[in-house]
Amino acid sequence: MRKLSSALATVLRIALPYFRSSEMWIALGLLGVVVGLRLFNVWLDVKFNYWNNDFYTALQKKDWTTFFYQMFVVFSWIAGLTIITTVYQIYFAQWLQIRWRNWLTHRYLDGWMSHGTHYRMRLAGNPADNPDQRIAEDTDRFTDGFLSIGVALLGQIVTLVTFVFILWSLSAQAPLIIFGQPYAIPGYLVWLALGYAILGTALTHWIGKPLVALNFQQQRYEADFRFALVRLRENAEEVALLKGEPAERAELDHRFGAVLRNFYQIMSRTKRLTFLTAGYNQLAVIFPFILISPLYFAGTIELGGLTQVASAFGTVQAALSFFVTAYSTLAAWKAVVDRLDGFENAIAHAEDLERTGPALEEDGRETALVIRDLAVRLPDGREIVQVPELRVEPRQRVLVAGPSGSGKTSLFRALGGVWPFGDGAIHIPQGANLLILPQDAYMPLGGIRAALAYPEPAETLPTERAADVLAAVGLSRLIQHLDEDAHWGNRLSGGERQRVAIARAILAQPDWLLLDEATSALDEKAEAAAYDLIRNRLPGTTIISIGHRTSLTALHDRFLELVENRGGSHVLVERAEPALAPV
Repeated sequence: MRKLSSALATVLRIALPYFRSSEMWIALGLLGVVVGLRLFNVWLDVKFNYWNNDFYTALQKKDWTTFFYQMFVVFSWIAGLTIITTVYQIYFAQWLQIRWRNWLTHRYLDGWMSHGTHYRMRLAGNPADNPDQRIAEDTDRFTDGFLSIGVALLGQIVTLVTFVFILWSLSAQAPLIIFGQPYAIPGYLVWLALGYAILGTALTHWIGKPLVALNFQQQRYEADFRFALVRLRENAEEVALLKGEPAERAELDHRFGAVLRNFYQIMSRTKRLTFLTAGYNQLAVIFPFILISPLYFAGTIELGGLTQVASAFGTVQAALSFFVTAYSTLAAWKAVVDRLDGFENAIAHAEDLERTGPALEEDGRETALVIRDLAVRLPDGREIVQVPELRVEPRQRVLVAGPSGSGKTSLFRALGGVWPFGDGAIHIPQGANLLILPQDAYMPLGGIRAALAYPEPAETLPTERAADVLAAVGLSRLIQHLDEDAHWGNRLSGGERQRVAIARAILAQPDWLLLDEATSALDEKAEAAAYDLIRNRLPGTTIISIGHRTSLTALHDRFLELVENRGGSHVLVERAEPALAPV
């Protein structure tokens, strides 16, 4: 019971925000129409149950007039309304589903993409694997499952309440026959249907319970396999150059093997469950006839009464057996609910991390970048960088050096406000624009114009400015491809991507520019030209660089070095001369 209430609370926590959102009245209106149509269908089922009695009684008595009226008048309007309500119930449910999915997808995208949450989720090692699948697929499965299962469950509850009264009254008209003796037991048909359903539900849950975990794992393995395929496509050049196809194929086979092994377990468990549910449903067809047929053959009730009792019993039994017939669907949907619940918890944890770590604050009293008592740590808690005190004045060109693995990149991440592990304070001037260029230059989807304008919309960048900056960084050949939608991350070399990133920085006009080996793919001459271009185009910008080449010395006027201390972390110290070894 506790698990059931917890699962229900999770479902409501995911579902209710939509019905309290700005779309509340549209959502409630559509839901009301869907539920109303389902309830109207229940009323039609009641009419059909009574039609059974009248129709088969007329058939037994060979009453042509009544038979004709029931066949071509009563049945026609019941069937016609059933068709119309069924069609529009599906139509309005799909309308609600797509609007709900649209809202839920944007809600998750807002949470995942806000303030670097997606990055901190990856750093924190949260169990929310494959967020792309959870946003793209699980939202669709959740909304579809909620509406189909929820509306079906509501319909079965109303059906049960309605037909229990019918079946109870029929129990009085058709006493139970045991060894030829009639026994008047109030509502015995209802109690038999209830007992039959309870037994079937218990057995179904016992056999089908493992399907929840298996379906959860199946979605994870499917997403892992798809991610490996996408990653191979993204890194096709490196794999081809290293002749790594056999290794990649082995990894893909391993991941797909997990998909197959888990699916075989689902097949085995589903087979057992289907044996039970199929047998249960087949026995339910003849069970009411076994109970009532002695009364028919004894002449106590007519054929119409027999069919009405069988129909009412079957309807009540089906309503009580909802969890038996829908168990596989419920198990798969429960896995989706668990995945979305885990995703929401991971987002919340990453948002909590935003409030921890080094604080990046704007200070209206400062004109410089000021660091006080900064400690940068790894996710496991080990301290990697210490900066007791540092002040970087505007327009300075600062070079940060240190051995590989000393924490230079982590320090830059802390300066950018995205590293959640550590403590201390980082102050920048009020309204200052800080931009970090990493070593691996990012190329967004779209054309070259989109890459240059990023993260602003491509249409905000005039062609003249784009052409000018491309020519300045030595990429004039790309001017004719400004709006060509292609996978430029694969078509351009590492050095060309870094040139595009430098052009992006020139267009952005930042006050503070942090270069994390952002020119490492360029030769020394091209690197010097890039720094000269930045100095000429961004005369008021402060530059802080990470680098290893001695050629960078002439391009900077202040030098800092990360030096290892006894505790294993590195302290940032000032140097009068560069600490770079010749390359």
